[in-house]
Amino acid sequence: MFERFTKDARAVVEGAVGHSERAGAETVGEEHLLLALLDREGSRGSFVLASLGVAGRRDSVERDLAEARRRGGLSRADVDALSGLGIDLAEIVFRVEEAHGEGALESGRRGGGGRWSRRRPFAQGAKDVLTQALRVALAHRDRFIGDEHLLMALTVRGGVVAEVLADHGVTYAAVTRVLYGDGGVAKAG
Repeated sequence: MFERFTKDARAVVEGAVGHSERAGAETVGEEHLLLALLDREGSRGSFVLASLGVAGRRDSVERDLAEARRRGGLSRADVDALSGLGIDLAEIVFRVEEAHGEGALESGRRGGGGRWSRRRPFAQGAKDVLTQALRVALAHRDRFIGDEHLLMALTVRGGVVAEVLADHGVTYAAVTRVLYGDGGVAKAG
Protein backbone atom coordinates (compact mmCIF):
# COMPACT_ATOMS: atom_id res chain seq x y z
CA MET A 1 0.00 0.00 0.00
CA PHE A 2 2.88 2.39 0.77
CA GLU A 3 3.73 2.56 -2.93
CA ARG A 4 0.39 4.32 -3.46
CA PHE A 5 1.35 7.12 -1.04
CA THR A 6 2.32 10.49 -2.47
CA LYS A 7 5.54 12.18 -1.43
CA ASP A 8 3.56 14.31 1.04
CA ALA A 9 1.81 11.30 2.58
CA ARG A 10 5.14 9.49 2.95
CA ALA A 11 6.59 12.57 4.63
CA VAL A 12 3.70 12.54 7.12
CA VAL A 13 4.33 8.88 7.96
CA GLU A 14 8.06 9.52 8.38
CA GLY A 15 7.33 12.64 10.42
CA ALA A 16 5.00 10.64 12.66
CA VAL A 17 7.84 8.21 13.39
CA GLY A 18 10.01 11.18 14.32
CA HIS A 19 7.34 12.60 16.65
CA SER A 20 7.00 9.21 18.30
CA GLU A 21 10.76 8.97 18.82
CA ARG A 22 11.04 12.48 20.29
CA ALA A 23 8.14 11.76 22.65
CA GLY A 24 9.73 8.52 23.79
CA ALA A 25 6.59 6.62 22.79
CA GLU A 26 6.73 2.88 22.32
CA THR A 27 4.62 3.03 19.15
CA VAL A 28 3.64 5.46 16.44
CA GLY A 29 0.09 6.55 17.14
CA GLU A 30 -2.67 8.58 15.55
CA GLU A 31 -1.61 11.68 17.45
CA HIS A 32 1.86 11.44 15.87
CA LEU A 33 0.25 11.36 12.43
CA LEU A 34 -1.71 14.50 13.29
CA LEU A 35 1.39 16.32 14.56
CA ALA A 36 3.26 15.35 11.39
CA LEU A 37 0.36 16.70 9.30
CA LEU A 38 0.62 19.98 11.20
CA ASP A 39 4.33 20.12 10.27
CA ARG A 40 3.64 20.03 6.53
CA GLU A 41 3.74 23.05 4.24
CA GLY A 42 2.73 23.30 0.61
CA SER A 43 0.66 20.13 0.53
CA ARG A 44 -3.06 19.51 0.11
CA GLY A 45 -3.38 18.54 3.78
CA SER A 46 -1.62 21.70 4.92
CA PHE A 47 -3.87 23.74 2.62
CA VAL A 48 -6.94 22.24 4.28
CA LEU A 49 -5.60 22.86 7.79
CA ALA A 50 -4.75 26.46 6.88
CA SER A 51 -8.15 26.98 5.23
CA LEU A 52 -9.90 25.73 8.38
CA GLY A 53 -7.74 27.94 10.61
CA VAL A 54 -5.88 25.15 12.40
CA ALA A 55 -2.39 25.80 11.06
CA GLY A 56 -1.96 28.77 13.41
CA ARG A 57 -3.38 26.95 16.44
CA ARG A 58 -0.88 24.13 16.79
CA ASP A 59 -0.25 24.96 20.45
CA SER A 60 -3.95 24.53 21.20
CA VAL A 61 -4.03 21.17 19.40
CA GLU A 62 -0.94 20.00 21.31
CA ARG A 63 -2.50 21.09 24.64
CA ASP A 64 -5.68 19.17 23.88
CA LEU A 65 -3.69 16.05 22.95
CA ALA A 66 -1.60 16.36 26.12
CA GLU A 67 -4.75 16.66 28.24
CA ALA A 68 -6.13 13.49 26.65
CA ARG A 69 -2.84 11.67 27.33
CA ARG A 70 -3.08 12.80 30.93
CA ARG A 71 -6.52 11.16 31.08
CA GLY A 72 -4.95 7.91 29.94
CA GLY A 73 -5.92 8.51 26.31
CA LEU A 74 -9.64 8.66 26.98
CA SER A 75 -11.82 10.95 24.88
CA ARG A 76 -14.37 13.26 26.45
CA ALA A 77 -17.08 10.84 25.26
CA ASP A 78 -15.33 8.10 27.28
CA VAL A 79 -15.13 10.41 30.29
CA ASP A 80 -18.83 11.23 29.96
CA ALA A 81 -19.71 7.52 29.74
CA LEU A 82 -17.71 6.80 32.89
CA SER A 83 -19.37 9.74 34.61
CA GLY A 84 -22.74 8.23 33.74
CA LEU A 85 -21.65 5.16 35.67
CA GLY A 86 -20.71 7.32 38.65
CA ILE A 87 -16.96 7.25 37.99
CA ASP A 88 -15.22 10.61 38.39
CA LEU A 89 -12.19 10.37 36.11
CA ALA A 90 -10.82 13.74 37.24
CA GLU A 91 -10.67 12.42 40.79
CA ILE A 92 -8.98 9.21 39.63
CA VAL A 93 -6.37 11.17 37.64
CA PHE A 94 -5.77 13.44 40.65
CA ARG A 95 -5.24 10.52 43.01
CA VAL A 96 -3.02 8.56 40.64
CA GLU A 97 -0.87 11.63 39.93
CA GLU A 98 -0.74 12.45 43.63
CA ALA A 99 0.66 8.98 44.32
CA HIS A 100 2.78 8.44 41.20
CA GLY A 101 3.51 11.86 39.70
CA GLU A 102 2.02 13.97 36.93
CA GLY A 103 1.42 12.08 33.71
CA ALA A 104 1.37 8.68 35.41
CA LEU A 105 -1.62 7.57 33.32
CA GLU A 106 0.04 8.40 30.00
CA SER A 107 0.36 5.17 28.07
CA GLY A 108 2.84 4.13 25.44
CA ARG A 109 5.79 5.95 26.92
CA ARG A 110 9.27 4.64 27.37
CA GLY A 111 11.59 5.91 30.03
CA GLY A 112 14.54 8.07 29.03
CA GLY A 113 13.15 9.37 25.74
CA GLY A 114 16.23 8.07 23.92
CA ARG A 115 16.32 6.66 20.41
CA TRP A 116 15.68 3.00 19.82
CA SER A 117 17.91 1.03 17.53
CA ARG A 118 14.89 -0.32 15.60
CA ARG A 119 11.90 1.24 13.91
CA ARG A 120 8.98 1.90 16.18
CA PRO A 121 5.94 -0.20 15.35
CA PHE A 122 2.68 1.46 14.42
CA ALA A 123 -0.10 1.16 16.96
CA GLN A 124 -3.26 -0.51 15.68
CA GLY A 125 -5.07 2.83 15.55
CA ALA A 126 -2.37 4.34 13.32
CA LYS A 127 -2.45 1.27 11.06
CA ASP A 128 -6.21 1.66 10.84
CA VAL A 129 -5.76 5.31 9.80
CA LEU A 130 -3.48 4.24 6.94
CA THR A 131 -6.03 1.66 5.81
CA GLN A 132 -8.86 4.19 6.13
CA ALA A 133 -6.84 6.68 4.06
CA LEU A 134 -6.79 4.13 1.23
CA ARG A 135 -10.56 3.71 1.51
CA VAL A 136 -11.07 7.50 1.49
CA ALA A 137 -8.87 7.90 -1.60
CA LEU A 138 -10.76 5.14 -3.42
CA ALA A 139 -14.11 6.63 -2.43
CA HIS A 140 -13.06 9.94 -3.98
CA ARG A 141 -11.68 8.15 -7.05
CA ASP A 142 -8.17 9.38 -6.27
CA ARG A 143 -5.43 7.16 -7.62
CA PHE A 144 -2.88 7.93 -4.93
CA ILE A 145 -3.10 8.40 -1.17
CA GLY A 146 -2.16 11.95 -0.23
CA ASP A 147 -1.73 13.64 3.12
CA GLU A 148 -5.25 15.01 2.70
CA HIS A 149 -6.55 11.42 2.77
CA LEU A 150 -4.63 10.80 5.99
CA LEU A 151 -6.29 13.89 7.47
CA MET A 152 -9.72 12.73 6.33
CA ALA A 153 -9.08 9.28 7.80
CA LEU A 154 -8.17 10.85 11.15
CA THR A 155 -11.48 12.70 11.21
CA VAL A 156 -13.62 9.61 10.74
CA ARG A 157 -11.89 7.21 13.11
CA GLY A 158 -13.41 8.52 16.32
CA GLY A 159 -11.46 8.83 19.55
CA VAL A 160 -9.17 11.52 20.88
CA VAL A 161 -7.57 12.73 17.65
CA ALA A 162 -10.91 13.04 15.82
CA GLU A 163 -12.32 14.82 18.87
CA VAL A 164 -9.43 17.30 18.98
CA LEU A 165 -9.74 17.93 15.25
CA ALA A 166 -13.52 18.45 15.53
CA ASP A 167 -12.97 20.87 18.43
CA HIS A 168 -10.82 22.90 16.03
CA GLY A 169 -13.36 22.78 13.21
CA VAL A 170 -11.76 19.95 11.26
CA THR A 171 -14.40 17.35 10.44
CA TYR A 172 -14.73 15.00 7.49
CA ALA A 173 -17.44 17.25 6.05
CA ALA A 174 -15.31 20.39 6.44
CA VAL A 175 -12.25 18.75 4.86
CA THR A 176 -14.34 17.40 1.99
CA ARG A 177 -15.89 20.84 1.43
CA VAL A 178 -12.45 22.50 1.24
CA LEU A 179 -11.00 19.86 -1.08
CA TYR A 180 -13.92 18.95 -3.29
CA GLY A 181 -16.59 21.59 -2.83
CA ASP A 182 -20.18 20.47 -2.52
CA GLY A 183 -20.01 17.80 -5.21
CA GLY A 184 -17.47 15.53 -3.56
CA VAL A 185 -15.35 15.31 -6.73
CA ALA A 186 -11.92 16.92 -6.88
CA LYS A 187 -11.98 20.56 -7.95
CA ALA A 188 -10.22 21.46 -11.16
CA GLY A 189 -7.14 23.44 -10.33
